Amino acid sequence: MSLMKTLREVAIRGVTEARARIFGHVLNPTGQRSGHKILRKKLIGDKVADWYPHDFKKDDPVVMARLEKARLSKLQMLKRRGKAPPKKGPRKTCYET
Repeated sequence: MSLMKTLREVAIRGVTEARARIFGHVLNPTGQRSGHKILRKKLIGDKVADWYPHDFKKDDPVVMARLEKARLSKLQMLKRRGKAPPKKGPRKTCYET
Protein backbone atom coordinates (compact mmCIF):
# COMPACT_ATOMS: atom_id res chain seq x y z
CA MET A 1 0.00 0.00 0.00
CA SER A 2 1.19 3.43 -0.73
CA LEU A 3 1.77 6.05 1.92
CA MET A 4 -0.93 8.37 0.51
CA LYS A 5 -3.58 5.65 0.66
CA THR A 6 -2.67 4.83 4.26
CA LEU A 7 -2.77 8.49 5.29
CA ARG A 8 -6.13 8.95 3.56
CA GLU A 9 -7.65 5.96 5.43
CA VAL A 10 -6.31 7.21 8.78
CA ALA A 11 -7.70 10.69 8.14
CA ILE A 12 -11.11 9.33 7.14
CA ARG A 13 -11.19 7.11 10.24
CA GLY A 14 -10.29 10.08 12.44
CA VAL A 15 -12.99 12.26 10.90
CA THR A 16 -15.55 9.46 11.30
CA GLU A 17 -14.66 8.98 14.97
CA ALA A 18 -14.83 12.72 15.63
CA ARG A 19 -18.22 12.98 13.88
CA ALA A 20 -19.55 10.08 15.97
CA ARG A 21 -18.34 11.74 19.19
CA ILE A 22 -19.79 15.15 18.27
CA PHE A 23 -23.21 13.96 17.16
CA GLY A 24 -23.55 11.12 19.68
CA HIS A 25 -23.59 8.32 17.11
CA VAL A 26 -22.33 4.81 17.78
CA LEU A 27 -19.28 3.97 15.76
CA ASN A 28 -19.53 0.51 14.24
CA PRO A 29 -16.77 0.14 11.63
CA THR A 30 -17.06 -3.66 11.44
CA GLY A 31 -20.81 -3.60 10.81
CA GLN A 32 -21.58 -6.22 13.44
CA ARG A 33 -25.05 -6.38 14.95
CA SER A 34 -25.55 -4.59 18.22
CA GLY A 35 -28.47 -3.86 20.51
CA HIS A 36 -27.98 -0.10 20.32
CA LYS A 37 -31.04 0.48 18.12
CA ILE A 38 -33.30 -1.18 20.70
CA LEU A 39 -31.58 0.36 23.72
CA ARG A 40 -31.93 3.93 22.47
CA LYS A 41 -35.73 3.72 22.22
CA LYS A 42 -37.81 5.21 25.02
CA LEU A 43 -39.21 2.80 27.57
CA ILE A 44 -42.98 2.36 27.33
CA GLY A 45 -43.71 0.54 30.60
CA ASP A 46 -44.98 3.64 32.42
CA LYS A 47 -47.26 4.55 29.53
CA VAL A 48 -48.78 1.08 29.49
CA ALA A 49 -49.25 1.11 33.27
CA ASP A 50 -50.96 4.52 33.13
CA TRP A 51 -53.42 3.26 30.53
CA TYR A 52 -55.18 0.99 33.04
CA PRO A 53 -57.07 2.64 35.89
CA HIS A 54 -56.20 1.88 39.51
CA ASP A 55 -58.56 -0.69 41.05
CA PHE A 56 -59.65 0.95 44.28
CA LYS A 57 -61.81 -2.05 45.25
CA LYS A 58 -58.79 -4.08 46.26
CA ASP A 59 -57.55 -1.35 48.62
CA ASP A 60 -60.81 -1.03 50.58
CA PRO A 61 -61.38 -3.91 53.07
CA VAL A 62 -65.10 -3.10 53.37
CA VAL A 63 -65.62 -3.54 49.63
CA MET A 64 -63.56 -6.73 49.62
CA ALA A 65 -65.59 -8.16 52.53
CA ARG A 66 -68.86 -7.35 50.72
CA LEU A 67 -67.63 -9.02 47.51
CA GLU A 68 -66.49 -12.10 49.42
CA LYS A 69 -69.85 -12.30 51.21
CA ALA A 70 -71.67 -12.09 47.85
CA ARG A 71 -69.42 -14.82 46.44
CA LEU A 72 -70.09 -17.13 49.36
CA SER A 73 -73.86 -16.57 49.23
CA LYS A 74 -73.87 -17.35 45.51
CA LEU A 75 -71.88 -20.52 46.20
CA GLN A 76 -74.40 -21.57 48.89
CA MET A 77 -77.27 -21.01 46.44
CA LEU A 78 -75.53 -23.15 43.82
CA LYS A 79 -74.91 -25.91 46.39
CA ARG A 80 -78.60 -25.97 47.30
CA ARG A 81 -79.50 -26.38 43.64
CA GLY A 82 -76.84 -29.06 43.15
CA LYS A 83 -74.88 -26.97 40.67
CA ALA A 84 -71.80 -26.26 42.78
CA PRO A 85 -68.35 -27.22 41.51
CA PRO A 86 -67.20 -30.67 42.64
CA LYS A 87 -64.89 -31.09 45.63
CA LYS A 88 -61.25 -31.17 44.78
CA GLY A 89 -59.15 -34.00 46.07
CA PRO A 90 -57.40 -37.18 45.06
CA ARG A 91 -59.03 -38.70 42.00
CA LYS A 92 -59.15 -42.34 41.19
CA THR A 93 -58.57 -43.23 37.59
CA CYS A 94 -59.96 -46.22 35.77
CA TYR A 95 -56.45 -47.71 35.66
CA GLU A 96 -56.13 -48.01 39.44
CA THR A 97 -57.31 -51.21 41.12
